[in-house]
Amino acid sequence: MSTFTSTSTGSTSDGKNGSMNGATTEAGRRPRLSGMTWLVWRQHRAAFWTILAATALSVALMVYQRGRLVDFLDGYGYPGKSLVEAGNDFQQYIDAFSIVSTGLGMIPVLLGVFLGAPLLAGDLEDGTAKLVAAQSMSRTRWLATKLALAGLVVVVSTGGLSAVFGWWWSPVKSEVTVMDWMSSEAFNNTGPVPVALSLLSVFSGVAIGVVLRRTLMAMIVTFGFTVAVQLVWSYSIVALGNAVTVTTNKGVTGDSASPSLPHGAYEIDQSYITGSGDLVGWGTCVESETEAARQVCLDKADVVGWSVEYIPVSQMNGMQWFGASILFALTAGVVAFLFFWGRKRLV
Repeated sequence: MSTFTSTSTGSTSDGKNGSMNGATTEAGRRPRLSGMTWLVWRQHRAAFWTILAATALSVALMVYQRGRLVDFLDGYGYPGKSLVEAGNDFQQYIDAFSIVSTGLGMIPVLLGVFLGAPLLAGDLEDGTAKLVAAQSMSRTRWLATKLALAGLVVVVSTGGLSAVFGWWWSPVKSEVTVMDWMSSEAFNNTGPVPVALSLLSVFSGVAIGVVLRRTLMAMIVTFGFTVAVQLVWSYSIVALGNAVTVTTNKGVTGDSASPSLPHGAYEIDQSYITGSGDLVGWGTCVESETEAARQVCLDKADVVGWSVEYIPVSQMNGMQWFGASILFALTAGVVAFLFFWGRKRLV
């Protein structure tokens, strides 16, 4: 009997310990969200999962496209042979870059409108904010959790898309015929820029929603704001670089007159240069009726060669980080405003 009791007790004890150890191990292996983090994730899980799923599908598409591109380049003999000679055979790969880059360029706007604007505006409009304010959790913690989770999803999604798109483009990065590196399609979709643009758009949308306190109105205003930011930013890209100037003194006509620029360089401007070093517009003497008359006009203006300003492709990475740092600073200012405003007005 004692043996049975001992055995039963031991079995029961071992079973309990085994269950407890198993539960502890399982819990350690599968951490779960809790508290405010769980609440915010559950509230916005549809938007978060949609963003992550769309990111995964887009990454898979770009990985597939890169495989096709590399197979073509290897079979064609690039870089030994110029892609200009490929003609229509290569056009489908250029079209793929154009379509995908256009879609990626819309991401900051979409995230700002559909994630940023409703993030707090919805809570303010339906009264959830007042319910949260009545709980033991502070409004600051609630706001911080909302912004942190939304920001994390944005960074993961846009960072992944940026890395994969840059990887896909890297074999033909120096080919202007594929995609000009100074264009918004290339510059704004690689490196840290898409992450910075998206964060600014999302948090600006949150701020607009907090001020307007109406979801639909906040989404409309955020759309206009983010589009304006994209346009202003695209026109400001050139200002991020350090222009390099090259000059010639062999006239402006003939094969040896034009300056030689590095492969992939972005030309900003070109002018005529005179013997005294002054610059005159390249349209000088263009109205001359004959080539001889034009040369007489150029000689009279003392034009001796070209002056060309350009930005080498080697500056792209530095320009992107410099531009992203500006965008991150603006985002930090928006976040500071949200916490300042939220201390008294976020109910």
